[in-house]
Amino acid sequence: MAVSSTMLDLGTPAPDFSLPDVTTGQPMSLRDFADKQALLVIFLCAHCPYVVHVQPELVRLAKDYGSRGVGIVGITSNDPIQYPQDAPEPTAAAMRAAGLSFPVLFDETQAVAKDYTAACTPDFFLFGPDRRLVYRGQLDDSRPGRGSDRPGRGTLDGKHLRSALDAVLSGQAVDPEQFASIGCNIKWKPGNEPAYFTL
Repeated sequence: MAVSSTMLDLGTPAPDFSLPDVTTGQPMSLRDFADKQALLVIFLCAHCPYVVHVQPELVRLAKDYGSRGVGIVGITSNDPIQYPQDAPEPTAAAMRAAGLSFPVLFDETQAVAKDYTAACTPDFFLFGPDRRLVYRGQLDDSRPGRGSDRPGRGTLDGKHLRSALDAVLSGQAVDPEQFASIGCNIKWKPGNEPAYFTL
């Protein structure tokens, strides 16, 4: 079911994390990105059609901004018991197949998703040099098709997120008019749903 992101308050400090990489099992934390001018945290999963739709642009974003001082990290928080395709190994395989070059981490307890108030996949959080939130919301206006009777819309160009990234890298303020991301709801473990979870 499609839900919108929570739109965490701008200026919020980046919540810390220490989570294993789905490919290597090695833990990564916020301090691993300390040398980056900006940090983009993306909550995603392997099976969500909204994530599959944006994967080509995520590949382009990593190529275009990874060498410009932007750290990018994906986090998958879905319950792998109910959704085994979102367990670490299938997620790693899906991310390799999509050509994603940034690390994807596994949030087994779902605590990090709650710390970020992540609600959907994909959900984007961009932090500036001081690791305070400067952008949260949609990648762009595009949406995936859901069959011949429900065609997709918009252009997959990442324009909203790219505009925010460009502003941060040029030392400019990010436009505060931002629009919620839309995607599949994070698949919470039974009884672990956060207070902000709605369907």
